[in-house]
Amino acid sequence: MSATNFPSDKAGRPGDAVPDGVPPEPAGPDSTPGAVAASETRSSAIMAAGTLVSRFLGFGKTWMLGTALGLGSTVNDTFINANNLPNLIFLLVAGGVFNAVLVPQIIKASKAPDRGADYISRLLTLAVLLLLGLTALVTLAAPWVIELTTQGYTPQQKALAVAFAFWCLPQIFFYGLYALLTQVLNANGAFGPAMWAPILNNLVAIAGLGMFIWIFGENKVNPHTLDNWGDTQTLLVAGFSTIGVVAQTAILMIPVMRLKLGIRPRFGWRGVGLGQAAKLSVWTLLTAAVGQLAFLYVMRIATIPGAERIRLQQAGDPAAFMLPGNAVLEVASQLYLLPHSIIALSLATVLFNRMTRASQDGNRDALRDALSHGLRTMAVATVFGALALFALAGPLGMFFSGGLRQDGVMLAQTLTILALSTPFMSANFMMSRVFYANEDARTPFYVQLLLAIVYVAGAFAIQFLPVTQIIYAIAVLYMVGNILSVVISAWFLRRLLGHLDGPRIANSYIRMGYAALGSAIAGAGALWLLGSYSPDGFAWQDRLSALITVVVVGPIMLVAYFFLLKLFRVSELRDLLRPLLGRLGRGGPAAPPAGGGTPPSDSPSGSPSDSPSGSRSGSPSDSPSGGRQQPDRATTSVDTGLIPRISGEFDAVSFRAGPAPEQEAPGRGARGKEPLDGDGSPTSDGDYLPGEDQPSTARGGFLREQIPLPGRRTFQGKPGENPHFKPRKPRKK
Repeated sequence: MSATNFPSDKAGRPGDAVPDGVPPEPAGPDSTPGAVAASETRSSAIMAAGTLVSRFLGFGKTWMLGTALGLGSTVNDTFINANNLPNLIFLLVAGGVFNAVLVPQIIKASKAPDRGADYISRLLTLAVLLLLGLTALVTLAAPWVIELTTQGYTPQQKALAVAFAFWCLPQIFFYGLYALLTQVLNANGAFGPAMWAPILNNLVAIAGLGMFIWIFGENKVNPHTLDNWGDTQTLLVAGFSTIGVVAQTAILMIPVMRLKLGIRPRFGWRGVGLGQAAKLSVWTLLTAAVGQLAFLYVMRIATIPGAERIRLQQAGDPAAFMLPGNAVLEVASQLYLLPHSIIALSLATVLFNRMTRASQDGNRDALRDALSHGLRTMAVATVFGALALFALAGPLGMFFSGGLRQDGVMLAQTLTILALSTPFMSANFMMSRVFYANEDARTPFYVQLLLAIVYVAGAFAIQFLPVTQIIYAIAVLYMVGNILSVVISAWFLRRLLGHLDGPRIANSYIRMGYAALGSAIAGAGALWLLGSYSPDGFAWQDRLSALITVVVVGPIMLVAYFFLLKLFRVSELRDLLRPLLGRLGRGGPAAPPAGGGTPPSDSPSGSPSDSPSGSRSGSPSDSPSGGRQQPDRATTSVDTGLIPRISGEFDAVSFRAGPAPEQEAPGRGARGKEPLDGDGSPTSDGDYLPGEDQPSTARGGFLREQIPLPGRRTFQGKPGENPHFKPRKPRKK
C-alpha cells in the first residue's frame, strides 16, 4: 500500500490549493456561523451533562463498593489494586501511543474524501491486533503482575488478588478500543456518545454490587474476609466491573456504525505514517512511561498496610481496625480530583487553542496573558474546592465509609491532607499547556522526570515508617509533589516567558484565599451546630446524616464564598461563570473588542470563549484577510501520565477531543477548512501544505527552539510523494 495522505484539518490560508479531485464543500443551510455556534453549544451541553451524570454515578459506584466490602477491609484493598491495574498498564504500554500517535492520525484521516474509511480500517485492525496480544500476554502473566505490583501479601491474599486480576486485566483491550472508537466519533463530529457511554459502565458495576449486597449482605452487618470469600462474590464484584467496561465499549459501536464509514478489517500498514509520528512523539511517550512507572511503584508501597492488617487481625490487635489501606487512598483521591476534573480540565482544554495561536504568532505577551488568565480563573473553583473539601472532610468520610465510623475517620484524615494542594495540581496542569502549545514536549518530560524521582525516593523511604502512617505519608508525598510541580514548571516557564505575571496572579489568589477562608469559617460554624466535631454528633450518626450535613453546609459555604468574592472584587468570577453558562446555552460569547486585538484577561471579554486571543493588535494576522491558520484540535490528555496522578480509575474524559478551534472570519467555508475568494470558491494558489509545515512555524519562532507534537508535521501532500517513505518498486511482470 502506498503512503496514505489526507487533507489537513487546519483552516486553510491564502495560497493553499485544493487537492485534485476534492470538490469544495457547499455551504448548507446550517453552515452559517450562528448555526455552527448553536450546534457547538448544544454539543458542549450534551457532553457536559453526560460527564456530570457519569461523575455522579461514579461516586455512586464508590459508595456501593464501600457498602459491600467496607472501606477499611483487606478484600476491598485487594480488589481496588487489581481493578486499577488494567488502566495503569494500558496507559503505561499503550496510552501514550494512542494519544500521541494514533489520535492525530485519526483526526486528520477523517478529512479525506472517504472520511478516512480505508485509513481508519487499517489503523483499527492494527490496534485491535496489538491490543489483543497485549491483553492476552498480561492476563496470562497475572501472577507475576501481582507479584510486581504488591508488597507483603500473604499467600491467601495473593491468590485472591490473582483471581481478581484474571477477571479485570481483560479490560485493557476494551479501554484501548474505547479510546479509538471515541476518536473516530469525535473526528466525525459526534461528541455525545463517548461522554454518555461510561454511564452504562457505572450502571452495570452498580448492578453487580447491588446483587452482591442483596445476596451476601453489607460488610457492616456481615463482614467479608479472605476466609469467607468465594467465586460468586468475585464474579459479582470483579466480573461485573469488567462487564461494565465491555458494555461501555460495545455501545459505542452503534453510533460508529451509524456513521456508515464502511469500517472493516483491512491489513497492510506499510506507509501509513505511524513510524514518523512515533519518532516525533518520543518525548510524549517517555513522559507517559516515566509517570506511570513512578505511580505503579507508589501504589506498590500503598499495598503494605492491607497486607499488614491481616497479621494484626490474626494476632487480635485492635490497631487492625484503624489501619488505612489503598482503598482509603483511592476514594480520597477521587474526591480530591473532583474540582480539577470538572473545572480546571475543561478550562485548560478551551485555553489550549488560545495558547497555541499566541505561540504560533510569536506573541510572548499574549501567551503569558493566556496563562495568567487560566491560572486566575481556574483558582476561583479550585481554591474554594480545596477549603470546602478540607472543611467537609468529616461528613464526606462518613458518607463513603461503608457505615463504619473508624473508616470514615481514616478517609477524612487522608482527604484533609490532600485537599489543600488541589490548586497546585490544577495550576501545574495549566502551566503544562503552555509547553504543549509551544510545541515543546521535551520540557514536560524533564518536569515529569524530576517529579518521578521525588515520588520514587519518597515512596522508598515511606515503606520504613510505622505501617499505620504509610497511607497518610503517601498523601503528604502527593501534596509535596503538587507544590513542587508548580515550582519546577514555573522555573521553566520563566525561561520561556521572562516573567509569569506574578503580582497579578498572587493578588488574585490572596483575595480568593481570604474569600475561601471566610466561607470555611462559615462552614465550620454550621458544622459545629450539626455536631460534626463531636464523635456522637449528628454528622457521625450514619451515612444519611453525613449526607444531610454536606447538603446543608455546602450551599452555606458557597453563598458565603460568592458574597466575599464580590466584596473583594474578584473579577475572575465573571470569567469563570460566562463560559460555563455559555456551555449550557445561557449566555452568548462576548463581543470582540474594537480593532480586533486581544482583550485583557481580567476584563469581561477575556473569557476563553472570546475572539481569537494571542494575536497582536493591528498585526496582519489579526484581520480576516490575513488568513491566520487555526491550531489543531487537541486531545485533553496529550500529556498522558503527567504526575501527580493519584487515582487509578479509568477516566473517559482523558480521551475526549478538545473543542474545535474558533472560526476567525465569515469568509471561510462551511467548516472553516478552506478560505474562499470573491466568487465563493476555494483559493487555489500555491501548494497544499498545512500551516505548520510552512517554514515560519516550522522554525519554532523566537520563543525557543521547539519540538513538534505528534501529528502536527505529518505529511499532507499528494499521495505517493511522502518524503518519509521510499516509493515501492514496481512489480516485475
